[in-house]
Amino acid sequence: MPELPDIAAYISALEPRVVNQPLEHVRLASPFLLRTTQPRVTEVEGRVVRELRRVGKRIAMGVEGDLWLVLHLMIAGRLHWRPPLVRLAGRQNLAAFDFPQGSLTLTEAGTKRRASLHILSGEEGLRSADPGGIEVFTADADSFRAALTSQNHTLKRALTDPRLVSGIGNAYSDEILHAAQLSPIAQTQKLKPDEWHRLFTAARSTLELWIERLQAEARDGFPEKVTAFREGMAVHGRYGKACPRCGEKILRIRYADNETNYCARCQTNGKVLADRGLSRLLGSDWPRTLDELEGLKQR
Repeated sequence: MPELPDIAAYISALEPRVVNQPLEHVRLASPFLLRTTQPRVTEVEGRVVRELRRVGKRIAMGVEGDLWLVLHLMIAGRLHWRPPLVRLAGRQNLAAFDFPQGSLTLTEAGTKRRASLHILSGEEGLRSADPGGIEVFTADADSFRAALTSQNHTLKRALTDPRLVSGIGNAYSDEILHAAQLSPIAQTQKLKPDEWHRLFTAARSTLELWIERLQAEARDGFPEKVTAFREGMAVHGRYGKACPRCGEKILRIRYADNETNYCARCQTNGKVLADRGLSRLLGSDWPRTLDELEGLKQR
């Protein structure tokens, strides 16, 4: 699932292509993509794009008249920049947003249609799409800690809960926890002050590193290879490979439709976190599906 650094790269690539340009047409190949009925999709056509924003793991495109198109790519949704009025062929092509110089297309691999488009009106409407998690780069250490300790969860769950922290998912939570040298199953309400400092620092530095790296790639062309498994990651997607810090093999915990990668020597004092032994803990602390997790909103 595209996370904060990936969304930042998409926005960096889109801004010079669509801002101050008219959105001429919205073509929907899948009726399941559009999740709102008002305002109508025809109401955004012909309006000039004024700005792009990231809302959690969503991309919000603001057009004249204070209307917003909000795209949530979920697990398998991806964006592409194509020639103007490109034909939407094949089952993976769900939509095209046509501009004078090109078409932004949305594809989704697989058979499940999780990606979504909402058309919303005004700032209040846009806020309704925000799960409410704090922004790592605007929060201070105290507010970061307060958000993650508002409920007692494992660190893995807390970092990926969109109501608590904005934009972080499975991949970058693994990277942050490895950088902080903290166990994914440590309980938030039991962390010591120095551990909170390491976690906050690691969250900022890890996200900053990958935002800069992916935005640099986007400057050479539209990001076409958005993936959760990046060359240069420390632990995520590197099960069985050597930890870049200590050389031990990377281990994993698998549960529901998720996977956590970690280094036992660096993060758990050498303790192997066996899947079977963690089933009860993770079963009560983690939604059974990513759809459930992404659907969480602040009340």
